[in-house]
Amino acid sequence: MILADKIINERKKLGLSQEDLADRLDVSRQSVSKWESAQSTPDLGRILKMSEIFGVSTDYLLKDEMEEVVATGELMQDNAISAGGSRRYVSLEEASDFLKKVEKTTPLTACGVSMCILSPVVLIAMAGFCALGFVPEAVAAGVGLITLFILIAVAVFIFIMNDRDLKPYEFLETETIETAYGVDGMVKEKKAAFEKKHTLFIALGVVFCILSSLPLIIGSLIATTQKQENIIPLLVSVLLIIVATGVNLIIRAGGVMDSYNKILQEGDFNAEGKKASKAVGKIASIYWPVVLAGYLAWSFITMAWEMTWIVWPVAAVLFGAVAGITKACMKE
Repeated sequence: MILADKIINERKKLGLSQEDLADRLDVSRQSVSKWESAQSTPDLGRILKMSEIFGVSTDYLLKDEMEEVVATGELMQDNAISAGGSRRYVSLEEASDFLKKVEKTTPLTACGVSMCILSPVVLIAMAGFCALGFVPEAVAAGVGLITLFILIAVAVFIFIMNDRDLKPYEFLETETIETAYGVDGMVKEKKAAFEKKHTLFIALGVVFCILSSLPLIIGSLIATTQKQENIIPLLVSVLLIIVATGVNLIIRAGGVMDSYNKILQEGDFNAEGKKASKAVGKIASIYWPVVLAGYLAWSFITMAWEMTWIVWPVAAVLFGAVAGITKACMKE
């Protein structure tokens, strides 16, 4: 196989267009096109850069008689295990596939979480309209409950499908990994390009969550009569919409950034963090179902949906504390 064909094959493995590869090599798209059509040959500097991007050796690129070794991944996996005990080998292709799936599933996960937060909004708003005399009580309860269950059902479906897509990569959160040549460089490049967007989304998400209390503050100031107090449920609905928007932005940014940290084994995904995450995961598998059961039981018994939503922010804060204490104990 000649150099031109190898460039085409390796570029397509990473899902890169000619323009993408040209940007990484700091050349024009026409230059890449000429290389792939064998009209010209890249210089040595570009060859070295391509070997890093593709995760292959320069010998493989330059020697026509040298074909791709199919068993390379298996051999490196064996080497990684023998060198590091129980290390899992991650190839460049596997890392690229993982990042693509995270980029695809993270917005869906964010929307699913937002749906869970928004699920009681219609019910709460209808309760407000009912108190104001605009909607009969039976209609308000029926429409609100139907909307609540539909949104939760759609969200659960999204979570199940995303979990199926990402299940093959669960080891990145718990196992020590060994990356192929070029993986770290590719991931660090993507992470650096995403930093600004990550910071912006996190900042906006936090601002939205902080500002979410404004509707209730405004409502408490203007609700001086019983009739005016009936608009409080409507303001709670606005509060939940603002919170859902903020949380959506935070999850979108955090999910993608976490995918980079998992491969680079940085932040919460270093060796110590992975050990702690196993313990936190076991706690979470019990904690959140109990919270959900408590929320639904309280809500249906009291039918005070305009109040029971407070379970979620309180539960989130408490879980953060539990997770922090667990990680601290693991380090000790």
